[in-house]
Amino acid sequence: MNLTDETKAFMLKNGATKVGFADITDITPKTELTTGIIFYITYPKETIRNMENAPTQEYLEELIKLNTKLDEIGMKCEKFLISKGYDAYAQTKQRLGSDFGENNSFELPHKTIATKSGLGWIGKSALLITPQYGSALRLSSVLTNAPLEFGKAILKSKCGKCMECKNACIGGAISGKEWNYKLKRNDFYDDKKCEKYALIISEENLGKADTVCGKCIYACPYTQKYIKKN
Repeated sequence: MNLTDETKAFMLKNGATKVGFADITDITPKTELTTGIIFYITYPKETIRNMENAPTQEYLEELIKLNTKLDEIGMKCEKFLISKGYDAYAQTKQRLGSDFGENNSFELPHKTIATKSGLGWIGKSALLITPQYGSALRLSSVLTNAPLEFGKAILKSKCGKCMECKNACIGGAISGKEWNYKLKRNDFYDDKKCEKYALIISEENLGKADTVCGKCIYACPYTQKYIKKN
């Protein structure tokens, strides 16, 4: 088994739903680490099925649970690669939690690595969309110098004329413009409008203001296809 297959098997065994690898030479924040490992865990179908009136307490609790699990997998991957003689840095929420810029985005977002690895594309909602699970997932990543085999990058959206997430976004954060790799997030999505509405709807639904919503996750046809599968 080569290192790529071994790394993927290790991460799947430790709880990742899917794993990808990308060349991040042109975008890495750590010049010595030019390979990105991206992985995600899906939300349980039942949690998303219950989100027609998102957000729900169940969704919030699952989000926190998945973030914790992603951090654990990331740190295990980091230690695994170091044990193989390579450098690695897990971009955990614990490490990056206070490193948001003014646009609520990390220096190297997990989603960017995901599109470069070929795992999915960026939807009109600014979330990663995958053919199998829609946007019903949480992401994390590890930066390394290990020589891994890269996936084929996805450079443009596959959402087409679909406007389900835009129509579901009461806060008006989603413009409806399609993503491609040349666009910045704020070219097609307004994170401030998203945050403003999320604070209102979370107060109504959860009894406490928080920056969670999830209406666009539920609305995505790819997500709907996932949660309707037996």
